[in-house]
Amino acid sequence: MSGHSKFANIKHKKEKNDAAKGKIFTVIGREIAVAVKEGGPDPANNSKLRDVIAKAKSNNMPNDTIERGIKKAAGDANSVNYVQNTYEGYGPNGIAIIVETLTDNKNRTAANVRSAFSKGRGNIGTSGCVSFMFQKKGQIIVSKEEYETDPDEFMMIALDAGAEDFVEEDDSYEITTDPDAFGEVREALEKEGLKVDVRMQGLGEIPAIQQLFIDHAQFMLKHEMVDIMKKKDKDSKDKDSKDKDE
Repeated sequence: MSGHSKFANIKHKKEKNDAAKGKIFTVIGREIAVAVKEGGPDPANNSKLRDVIAKAKSNNMPNDTIERGIKKAAGDANSVNYVQNTYEGYGPNGIAIIVETLTDNKNRTAANVRSAFSKGRGNIGTSGCVSFMFQKKGQIIVSKEEYETDPDEFMMIALDAGAEDFVEEDDSYEITTDPDAFGEVREALEKEGLKVDVRMQGLGEIPAIQQLFIDHAQFMLKHEMVDIMKKKDKDSKDKDSKDKDE
């Protein structure tokens, strides 16, 4: 029975990972479609598309899937039109939250976002109510396994490429850039032979001030709100001003 149980656990874990990967691919596919419609299908002349392709590759999306997405968006005038929207509000304990969505149904997504705020004991605010607390930045993560030499040397490479900030974490380096310099910095690091990871942030809103949770219950409520958004709609991502519990 133990062998059967182990196989079942492995099978369940694989199915869960495959489902998560499928959701990520769906979101990235939409981002590819938007980038192509905004700037054309040629990555050489479309910096936004280059950045999305880099994000796709860092999430292990197959090259043929990427190419099919680009061709479909470029050649199908009747393809789904995705619209970007941003919602601002407050979560548990007054956490400032920005939700960025990419959807083909604005009404459905708006209803889902409102429901998630409500169930998470928060509320949606007006445009601009919390955005002043965030800064739009590019963030690049490089695993220490990819770069094992002197951190100071790596920091100089990143700063010379145009990075604004460089932080060494336990198992990675986090590089922050101006949004306009994001692609240039990423490409400069890739030319150095580094595999960069843009899965965690890419281009997005970063809190100007971060605080620690001191109330575990409020911390769990915040994550419950995020989980509701992810389950309700696959086309949103959130940024908040509180990071973790003590």
